[in-house]
Amino acid sequence: MTSGAAHSPQTFATWLREQLDQRGYTERGGQKRFATDSGISPATVSRLLRADGIPDLRTLTLLAETLRVPLGELLVRAAIARPEDLAAAARPISPDPITPQQAAAELGITDPQSVAAFEAMVGALRGTKDDRRANG
Repeated sequence: MTSGAAHSPQTFATWLREQLDQRGYTERGGQKRFATDSGISPATVSRLLRADGIPDLRTLTLLAETLRVPLGELLVRAAIARPEDLAAAARPISPDPITPQQAAAELGITDPQSVAAFEAMVGALRGTKDDRRANG
């Protein structure tokens, strides 16, 4: 996706200019042509290239579609999100905890004996229901 470098309006502007250069929007009138192609106003494109502020979600979505870049990458490059934020957002949230069997499967533990050992270890770490009731 992106390097570990910190992102800011200036780094976003530099990256966007490189993207426009790679796509042939460097010649005279290229910026205006990109604005037309993307559906973003020429003033907004100019503002982005001057590193004047952070683009809004609508603008980032249009940029992602036009440049054929994942929206998540643009969110990171625009310093709106961090890569770890995107990873966290991609994980489903379940109201119920997963079972030891599900955890084993997600960890790639498939051998029946290994699954049984994993389940036993989880059970020992959790304590039995009777142990929790007696201590709780």
